[in-house]
Amino acid sequence: MQGSREGQASLTRREAGGPNFDQLSCVNDFPESDALFSDDEEAIMKQLEALRAENDKLRDRLSSVKQKTVAAEEELVSKPSPMGSMNSLRVSSDKVEEKLEEKIVTDVGSTTIMAEGSRSDELRNQWMHKDPVPKTDDPLTIVLVSSEVAPWSKTGGLGDVAGALPGAFATRGHRTMVIAPRYLNGTKNDALYEDVKFTGKSITVWLAGSEVTVGLYHIFKDGVDFVFVDHPAYHREGGPYGNAYGAFGDNLFRFSLLSLVACEVPLQLELGGYNYGDKCVFMANDWHSSLLCVYIASKYRPYGVYKDARTVLCIHNMAHHGTETASLFSSLSLPDDWYGAVEWIFPEHMRQHELDKGEAVNPLKGALVTCDRILTVSQGYAYEITTAEGAFGLDGLTRGRQHVLNGIVNGVDIDEWNPATDEHIPDHYWPGNMDPKEECKRKLQIELGLKPDPDVPLIGFIGRLDFQKGGDLIQDAVNSHGLLDQDIQIVMLGSGDPDFEDWMKLCEELNEDKFRGWRGFSVPVAHRIIAGCDIILMPSRFEPCGLNQLYAMRYGTVPVAHATGGLKDTIEDFNPYAHEMSGAGTGLTFSPFSAGAMMGSLNQAVDVYMHHKDQWQGIQQRAMDQDFSWQRSAAQYEQVFRWSMMDRPYA
Repeated sequence: MQGSREGQASLTRREAGGPNFDQLSCVNDFPESDALFSDDEEAIMKQLEALRAENDKLRDRLSSVKQKTVAAEEELVSKPSPMGSMNSLRVSSDKVEEKLEEKIVTDVGSTTIMAEGSRSDELRNQWMHKDPVPKTDDPLTIVLVSSEVAPWSKTGGLGDVAGALPGAFATRGHRTMVIAPRYLNGTKNDALYEDVKFTGKSITVWLAGSEVTVGLYHIFKDGVDFVFVDHPAYHREGGPYGNAYGAFGDNLFRFSLLSLVACEVPLQLELGGYNYGDKCVFMANDWHSSLLCVYIASKYRPYGVYKDARTVLCIHNMAHHGTETASLFSSLSLPDDWYGAVEWIFPEHMRQHELDKGEAVNPLKGALVTCDRILTVSQGYAYEITTAEGAFGLDGLTRGRQHVLNGIVNGVDIDEWNPATDEHIPDHYWPGNMDPKEECKRKLQIELGLKPDPDVPLIGFIGRLDFQKGGDLIQDAVNSHGLLDQDIQIVMLGSGDPDFEDWMKLCEELNEDKFRGWRGFSVPVAHRIIAGCDIILMPSRFEPCGLNQLYAMRYGTVPVAHATGGLKDTIEDFNPYAHEMSGAGTGLTFSPFSAGAMMGSLNQAVDVYMHHKDQWQGIQQRAMDQDFSWQRSAAQYEQVFRWSMMDRPYA
């Protein structure tokens, strides 16, 4: 700002031998209190209007100078003058005119730039602003148990929840602990545990017919105690649940060990000088930690321990129950009379042969009949798990406990997923300053080897290439519905089904100017696709919550998704006629699950993008205005936890 004012002042300096321009210029050395330097947009616009009026006066004075100059020329031409020609007078007049014009342009231009810059900064500050988080005056003790926790271990949304939600609890004033396995697989991921230190505490439990001893590791981060259970069963090649040859055969032992140890940690491990105690809320996640609910009900409450604690089961994916043969019941260290809690009979069509009775143990079923409350990761999914299609055989139990069943949409890390600060994208933007998003698109097109064209819709897909995520719907749309016959570009990022990966490769070879398939997964690439694409396609058969649509909306990228589960909950369908034709909605959804229905919504999105830019910008703005922070989710979880403490223990 100081440099700009010095530049303005220099315009009035008198050049040696030239006319005195100070008498003709109208320089404003604005004081710091002037409205021009305030954050008040209305005051700035008033100042701008005043300057424009002043510049009109300057133009009038300039016109008067020109008229006097012309009159002087005519008079001197008619009379011989000892001073010679009028060139010098003409030059001086030209300089006056030039300086005045320069002055006018500078005043208006600099004022406009300052006004626009001030407005842009104001919008960015509004985007970055976070309301203070209210501290509770009645803190809870929360113990979250999970088979994975980001950033140490992650295969999907469960890891994100276990890594981010506890921090939101802690910010609200609750004492919070996370318990998860300490996975070591001989890869670079092992380095993530370098700052996690051994507590010096070991715990021994009776499991699978013998004593099993585990070590406890700990790190305090973001106000949360992260405790990691260390045992050789968690040290092997592959991921948390399996390797290239399939799921590990001892997963029932590995995760029943996690569940049983999690019951002991609050009682035995001192952190900050004292332990968590037996008055707490346990949050078990999916089948991997679901046996915790059964252990609390069968091994602790009957003896007066954890009588004031409550267990909440959070279901992230109902498709996985953790079922194993009934002969393994004895290895779970449950009382014999509790077999009925985990007993499961497979339907006849799922049995291997005629002599197979279908008898099994089902950890998830055990949690459903013993936990105090049930949660899912969206309201839509809470309904779906009460149906035969969505509960995978457990719909009778979920319908019977609907009165304690709730759905809460996941949040996102608004610091990591922020288009104004994202370190993975080439340009930053925010509502009110969306032009850099076009540059993100152009650079992504160049990175992918596609023709940079701002008018061609760029459509992205990020996800596993499997049955759930509906990649086969895209394949059908390309092969049978002419998806790539349109003037569009598509990029798919993911891995999974080898046949589908081969199809992506073939599709790219046949459509080099329109299609790119990126096999594998890369966090930086995912961020650039979210920021650079115009549309994110999510044709999932079922989706408990979904995260990519939340990321996309935060980045002003319009989701087109199957109306199921969390996708239906989080995406408001576009309606161009709402609110007196100004439009409503944050994306587009389709139903039923078919390529034809998907093409209908996708074609509508492409049409709006290409021919109705004002409506498209409205969708982007409304999407970016949504609150998907973890604080919003944490407040709802806290309410459910308090409800659980009000009721008597269920089992």
